[in-house]
Amino acid sequence: MKYSAAIFDMDGTILNTLDDLADAANYALSANGMPVRTTDEVRLFVGNGVRKLIERAVPSGTDVSGIAKVYADFSSYYAAHCADRTMPYEGMHELLAVIRSAGIKTAVVSNKDDYAVQTLARVYFPALFDAVAGVHEGIKRKPAPDTVFEVMKRLNVTKEQCIYIGDSEVDIETSQNAGIPCISVSWGFKGRDFLEEHGAHIIADTVPELTDLLLRE
Repeated sequence: MKYSAAIFDMDGTILNTLDDLADAANYALSANGMPVRTTDEVRLFVGNGVRKLIERAVPSGTDVSGIAKVYADFSSYYAAHCADRTMPYEGMHELLAVIRSAGIKTAVVSNKDDYAVQTLARVYFPALFDAVAGVHEGIKRKPAPDTVFEVMKRLNVTKEQCIYIGDSEVDIETSQNAGIPCISVSWGFKGRDFLEEHGAHIIADTVPELTDLLLRE
């Protein structure tokens, strides 16, 4: 077996969370008298964590206190509604079951706040991940490699045993910073052309293709 551990991004990789993210962002914007955003706009805003999503979504010139208020409103709403319309990508449960049965450990590393990552992993993928980590106090978010190193330690694996899977340029940068290879997936929020432009070397267009890449000797 080529890999002993597969570390997955969450949004746009294993879960289509876009509708719930857009709903929460627009709830928070509306609650603060700000214009709402389209789903396609929110698609472009995600990848660097909720705080950065909010900074990109609010009107230009919004002050720090205004951003903080929208962020707080987003967080309270999303905590209650993060699983309203979110769905796993087709075939993802089967992929995880297959690679785990082959002896590959599985983990999630996300720039979502940790409360949401833990909830979504538990709701949609019960018992299918050996380690789950979102953004929490005292650790740098991706593309810093800190959360990747955290789950590697919990999985008791080395860099040479790991592969990282994600759908964005942030994931490509994260894998480079962690010193591990990356498989980019084109079904997520950014698409194949974008990924190639941002340095993706291996791209899976379908879940079965990703499965084959992970099981390749």
